[in-house]
Amino acid sequence: MKLQKFFQYAYLFIAVFFLYETYRNWNIDRNRAYMLMFFAVLAVFMYFFKKNFMKRFEDRNKK
Repeated sequence: MKLQKFFQYAYLFIAVFFLYETYRNWNIDRNRAYMLMFFAVLAVFMYFFKKNFMKRFEDRNKK
């Protein structure tokens, strides 16, 4: 369970990293910046998906 929570927050770290890389590459290579921005949004989506999934899993185990 603790390992899964670690990976849940790792998605946020990855999203911040991709947003930083997007900022760095914005004027150099716009296509790469858009791709990195897409991955950042995907990482945030995965964070909320995992968080919601873990909550449902814990609620089911409590019953």
